[in-house]
Amino acid sequence: MRKLWLALALLPALALAQDMVTRDGVTLTPAQETRAEAIGDQLRCLVCQNESIEESNAKLAGQLRGIIRQQVVQGVPDQDIMNYMVQRYGIFVLLKPPVSPLTWLLYAMPVLALLLGAVAFWAARRGAAPPVPLTDAERARLDELL
Repeated sequence: MRKLWLALALLPALALAQDMVTRDGVTLTPAQETRAEAIGDQLRCLVCQNESIEESNAKLAGQLRGIIRQQVVQGVPDQDIMNYMVQRYGIFVLLKPPVSPLTWLLYAMPVLALLLGAVAFWAARRGAAPPVPLTDAERARLDELL
């Protein structure tokens, strides 16, 4: 009888344990895992640089995912987690950095490249002065070579 009561008492804990997800050494609920993935999708892998930390297989990306998941389990707000990552790794860690004086050049580069290309095209179309015609001596030397 005692074993039956013990089994019934552990049944809710067993049901909760089945819904838990373990990733990067941290056990979370499915809702927490979804939240951690959403945060990780906004952060750049510092090794790969073209992938989010959720997509990357780099060891550092796994460590960053672990830090995020630990903070999610502790109930830290998303913005505080993002601020922590920026404070620790710099604004470069954000896949979409905010527009600020620090990132103006980053966002202006496509426009600047188009303007530079237009100026180069205009300068090439305008062209240099026509070539100076050959002197009689140069023309004679050319006829000798041919």
